[in-house]
Order: sequence, then C-alpha cells, then structure tokens
Amino acid sequence: MEVARPVSRQPLPDDAKKVFTGVLFDVYQWEVKGYDGSVKTFEKIKRPDSAMVIPITEDEKIILGLQEQPNKEPFVGLIGGRVDEGEDVLAAAKREFLEETGYKSEDWSLFDAVQPVGKIEWAVYTFIAKGCKKIAEQNLDGAEKIELKFVDFDEFMNIASREEFTDQELKIRILEAKADPRKMAEIKKLILG
Repeated sequence: MEVARPVSRQPLPDDAKKVFTGVLFDVYQWEVKGYDGSVKTFEKIKRPDSAMVIPITEDEKIILGLQEQPNKEPFVGLIGGRVDEGEDVLAAAKREFLEETGYKSEDWSLFDAVQPVGKIEWAVYTFIAKGCKKIAEQNLDGAEKIELKFVDFDEFMNIASREEFTDQELKIRILEAKADPRKMAEIKKLILG
C-alpha cells in the first residue's frame, strides 16, 4: 500500500538549519524578512512520525489500550507508536500493533494521515486493521504498560470522544460524526465494513 506523507500547514523551508539534535526532537531555525524589513529567526521542531491502529477483531471488537508510561497520567488510546528511521509507515503500524497487543491482521487500510501541529514536523498515520487474530503475547518496552480493552463500535465512539482519549485528530472526527449522522455512517462503514 502506497501511503503519501501529509503536507504540513507550515512546512520547513529548504534553508532551515538544524540547530539541535535531541533524542526525540530536533530543532530547526531559519531567517525571515519581516514586512517592516526587519529580520526574524523562525523555529520549528521535527520528530519521528507516528503510526496508529484501529484494530478490529474477527468478532467486530475494537481493541484500545489502557496505557501507562512513566511520569504521565494513565490514558486510553489507540495502539501504535513511533516510525523508526527508514521504516515504511505501514510496516511500523504492523510492528507496533504486534508488539503492543500480540495480534496480527492481513487486512489493512489507511483511515487518516495528518500533520496535527503547525510548529512540529510530524505526521500521524492512522490505519484500520480488520480480522485481527492473537498470535503472540505482548512484547512491551520497559517504559510502557498496556492493558487491552475490547469494545464494540458504540463504546468505541463514546470512549474516543472523552477527554482522557489521547488521539486528538481522531477525537475531532468522532465528535463531528456524533453531530452528523451521515459522517457517523461513513465512519461505521470504514471501521466495520
């Protein structure tokens, strides 16, 4: 599956220079001539992209993660994580899905791809994985705890619209769907078929 990278609302210009390299974030700066003739330094951070999954089991249950990470409040969210350098986004989604759940799917489709923050060069890809089957145990890294929660479509829609649900772009689409029956039917068809 060919997946195009979404364009940022504020792309990094070609003359941006990396001024800091971090573990997760890099900082870029560039000069901009103002309308009054003055020169200002603009800045943007860049981080690895994320691949998220809306997994649906063979009995139409959606798998969510009740997650804990050090120094962070527990939260409910989609399964997924960071795309490694040079890794295909779909391969990253499949890897993260297997590691965090022990489940696998042969039926993948792209649900959404966005760059949610103007000042961060960062794309978030959300995939739908259908017919998910358990093939292994979870293989979590040392900085995460994930308890799997299996919900039906209506419960998913309710959970995804709550404050503690962390996937903001998806939450916006869910809230829009709750206000528009046509959008709700579209999301239901995408997720359940």
